[in-house]
Amino acid sequence: MAKCDQGYLCQICGEEVKGITQSDLYLRYVIGMVDPELLHLQPERHIRCNPSLAQFIDDPDFKRIEVSQEFEMSSLDPDFVKQKTALISRGYRRLKALRKTDLPITEYPLPEFLDRHRSEE
Repeated sequence: MAKCDQGYLCQICGEEVKGITQSDLYLRYVIGMVDPELLHLQPERHIRCNPSLAQFIDDPDFKRIEVSQEFEMSSLDPDFVKQKTALISRGYRRLKALRKTDLPITEYPLPEFLDRHRSEE
């Protein structure tokens, strides 16, 4: 396969990130962790290849991931875990919804992050 025929490759495992629901980059973008102006400069990864973020996804379509490091959810503040789980799970659900739309990329972020970027313009 020609390089131009491949999708984005995961910085961690080297495999192709085949869809938006596998994309750590787009998950981080929709939850406000990546500025829209810098999106094209960020490396791509599979969500599962970033376990410190993936562990917070609580969705029936996402197989739970365990982190065996100091950043494991069980070693973190319960309120922080609750907030992070709510945000990242909403972001994952947003990615699932985006598969079925033709929204421009500037409209991908969750509403609270859309508003923040609009106010910076």
